[in-house]
Amino acid sequence: MSESASWNWDTGEKLVANINDWKKKFIDLRELTPSDDGEKIAAVVQPEKGKFTTCLTGDVWEEKFERVYSLKFKPDNQLISLTYRDYVYALAVDHEMWEETFDFIWNLTLTQDGKGIAVNIKRDPQLGAALNGQVWENLYIDARHLAVSPDGTKTASCIQIQPMKTLDIFTYQKGIWTVAVDGTPWEKKFWSIWGPVFSPDSNHVAACVRTGFAQYNIAVDGNTWEGPFGLVWEPIFKPNTNDVVAPIRTPKGTTLAMNGKPIWGYFFNAWRQIFSPDGQKLAAVVVPSFSRWTIAVDGTPWSTTFSDAVLSPVFSLNSKRVAAVVKDSKRWAVAVDGNPWTEKFDNVWDPIFSPDSNTVVAKAERNGKFYIVVDGKVSKKGYESLWNPVFSPDGKNLLLRCVDNGKYYRKVIPINEL
Repeated sequence: MSESASWNWDTGEKLVANINDWKKKFIDLRELTPSDDGEKIAAVVQPEKGKFTTCLTGDVWEEKFERVYSLKFKPDNQLISLTYRDYVYALAVDHEMWEETFDFIWNLTLTQDGKGIAVNIKRDPQLGAALNGQVWENLYIDARHLAVSPDGTKTASCIQIQPMKTLDIFTYQKGIWTVAVDGTPWEKKFWSIWGPVFSPDSNHVAACVRTGFAQYNIAVDGNTWEGPFGLVWEPIFKPNTNDVVAPIRTPKGTTLAMNGKPIWGYFFNAWRQIFSPDGQKLAAVVVPSFSRWTIAVDGTPWSTTFSDAVLSPVFSLNSKRVAAVVKDSKRWAVAVDGNPWTEKFDNVWDPIFSPDSNTVVAKAERNGKFYIVVDGKVSKKGYESLWNPVFSPDGKNLLLRCVDNGKYYRKVIPINEL
């Protein structure tokens, strides 16, 4: 059962908080963040000069800090925040501080089920990661990027394992970077490394690596594909398998490869690949002709191309349809199965399919106001602030989390009344 099935889906609106009052009460207000179900809203506030805390649906945390950032709600509506005070960084959950403290903390990431919390951490002079307050036993010179396993029990980060003096190219060329999983590094080292990702069974990690001058590859558990390639982009695993798919650049052009072998034709470029929910289809952003962008599904590009940009493809829940944000002639829109909406906007967020896959909605900005767009039709009302809408489980209603005239509302509206 999806998390949203337990939410209140009675139609109507609820005034949750008057943000105008918050702005009058505090010197500054930042990171306005609603919970997934819309029942709560939080912000970083400044009650006095140089002091920050959080305000949670009107309740102000008594503790004050020099910095509070990265607000995020867990699915159970617990509020997570990162804090800094007296040269110490820490993490709080519903205003309860982790016992562990750090010299820096970043890359706040929830586990797939939303129950666990992972972060990159620094304890001078070393860096690593922590999961649910448990810090890696081994820390390193540097740590970048953070991946959490699907089962929520492991973390991986790209780590600098070899020290290097400024301009020491000889040490660099021997390899100074690798991946550490729960603090244990791969045996092989590389010039650089990024984009780590876990396999569906949580037992393997793939990442992009640089192995030499203009030489790039994909490494899985430290073992590279047969290569190298002119360039690579972030890999993904095929659902329910250990097969890895990544874009590679070759003398023939750029294509998608599985386990090192090309599986599509060649394009000027290709990236942001994603599998359908059933794992049977593969879509990616491609450039079939110079400076023309589109989406390809199983290697076949849409007939319509766009001049400026195409963002990551989004599959419908039934795996039969694909939508993406597109930009053409400096205006943003959504294209569904290759057909762009006629309405254009200043900005558009990722499209969202209804549970039956028949309807597509998106948040869009026009002239400083934010709107819900349903199958290309713009809602009558615009808002000062608006977060991505959520479909009810039956697909008939939309949950809107919005600010109107300085007040934050939770609204459930029949989709045919927008």
